[in-house]
Amino acid sequence: MQLHIKNMVCDRCILIVGQQLKQLGFEIEQISLGLVNVEPEPDQEQRLQIASAMQVLGFELIDKEKDKLTEQIKNQVISIIHQSPLSELKQSPAHLVAERLNKDYAYLSRLFSEIEGITIEKYIIQQKVEKVKELLEYGEYNLSEIAFQMGYSSSAHLSTQFKTVTGLSPSKYKASPPGKRKPLDQVI
Repeated sequence: MQLHIKNMVCDRCILIVGQQLKQLGFEIEQISLGLVNVEPEPDQEQRLQIASAMQVLGFELIDKEKDKLTEQIKNQVISIIHQSPLSELKQSPAHLVAERLNKDYAYLSRLFSEIEGITIEKYIIQQKVEKVKELLEYGEYNLSEIAFQMGYSSSAHLSTQFKTVTGLSPSKYKASPPGKRKPLDQVI
């Protein structure tokens, strides 16, 4: 039985959700960002237990098909931006999402905008900005190197997008006190 779980966006989330479901007596067949296959199939009372346990941990069990697909879109964007090889960022992340989900991009775009109130492209930009913040804080790369790695055409393009989203230039962000990054599941 597949369970779709909102806000499950990192490896630690996967670990915590897996541990909780095992404590509730379920066997994990497969687990990935936002999705868990469990056995045996939970009955209605067990689904309520799972939903309650997930809520305590900051997650949410998703039942509606549109919400499930929207969460899959978010998880794919997070995976592409934050966990994929940087070479994948040279391709259009929006079209990578459609390809990975095997769905028409126009349909995904309309659905995401309807549910989340922003476009997939804007969500991708916000996730990229969070990744850029991380890279700036680590200080291992200069802005040109970060722009190249993140698939921007130039450091000027990166700087413009960064300032539009954060209100700060990358250099002012880097000079400011740390701690202005958002958790990935709260980026919207």
